[in-house]
Amino acid sequence: MEMESLRHPFPAIYAPDSRILILGSFPSVKSREQMFFYGHPQNRFWKVLAAVLDAEVPQTIPEKKQLLLTHHIALWDVLASCTIAGASDASIRDPKPNDIAHLCAAAPIDQIFCTGAKATQLYRKLCEPAVHLPCEQLPSTSPANAAMKLPDLVEAYR
Repeated sequence: MEMESLRHPFPAIYAPDSRILILGSFPSVKSREQMFFYGHPQNRFWKVLAAVLDAEVPQTIPEKKQLLLTHHIALWDVLASCTIAGASDASIRDPKPNDIAHLCAAAPIDQIFCTGAKATQLYRKLCEPAVHLPCEQLPSTSPANAAMKLPDLVEAYR
């Protein structure tokens, strides 16, 4: 797969009362096509989040936004731009972070969770020094993380 230099194509989801911030690394090809987070049909993020929040699994982008905002959850990615091959976190080069400190100043974020090892590594290196909030690593909900079954993901996210 060919490396591409890309900018993050859509904004963060948050409200003035968001208390939890969930961060991925960078949008996948499918997410970039849909212009929204966790857009790959096999990604289990929305199923996991709905299970944890005891809610219906959202199907549309407005339903997904509503689920997040109702539960005071902000959603974004660590990177504003990078060079990447497809959706491969392992291929990320030249990472440039989003202004997460600005988001945390705009909302009373008191917990940050990163979905996967790469998002955690990038946050700790590029963002945590400016944000001054540690993150907790959650397992990736990507179909590439097939070893984690849905019930195990739900339990980890609880």
